[in-house]
Amino acid sequence: MGHFLDQAQIASILSTYGYWAIFIIVALESAGLPLPGETMLVGASIYARLTGALSIETIVLAAAGGAIVGDNIGYWIGREFGYRFLEKHGWRVGIGANKLRLGQYLFYKWGGAIVFFGRFVALLRILAALLAGANHLPAGRFFFFNAAGGVVWAMVFGFGAYYLTAGFEKVHGSLATLGVVAAVGGAFALWRFYKLNEARLMREAENVMTQRRSGSS
Repeated sequence: MGHFLDQAQIASILSTYGYWAIFIIVALESAGLPLPGETMLVGASIYARLTGALSIETIVLAAAGGAIVGDNIGYWIGREFGYRFLEKHGWRVGIGANKLRLGQYLFYKWGGAIVFFGRFVALLRILAALLAGANHLPAGRFFFFNAAGGVVWAMVFGFGAYYLTAGFEKVHGSLATLGVVAAVGGAFALWRFYKLNEARLMREAENVMTQRRSGSS
């Protein structure tokens, strides 16, 4: 997704729509649409450095605001529609009631870390909020880790691209590759952990979710 927009296209969009372009594209990506939010942030930061036409502080603020707002929209969509959709159709892909409860339990236990670090991985940046909502990660916990991840992400890529300019494109490519490798490695490690501990995790999930239902009734 890094080459979805080139520098000339980003410059044209920014000259027409300014900071709103950054906010909207990042927000839509965070809400679940496959748009190049990170490419827009990096391109806008390099554009600001080369031309002085935009303020880097406002670029970072627009990107962080878009990330937070978009993720909250994605979280709401996942919470309102995702779980019911999985309840109804999950069995078609092997996700029964037990695995739905397990997913809720895993997000309840580690969902904050997924939301925070997912901001730095392309696929998770699109899906993390939807998954958090569908798995009923508590709203307050989601908002905290979402806001923290959005602010840190915008500062790292915004200020990084601004102060390193062209050199950051090489760094950004390396970071993207590292992110993909880390995501694949993490997914494999989680899969192995799950397969080795499936029965225990199912029991823990059942106990925790039963206690939560009892406490809310």
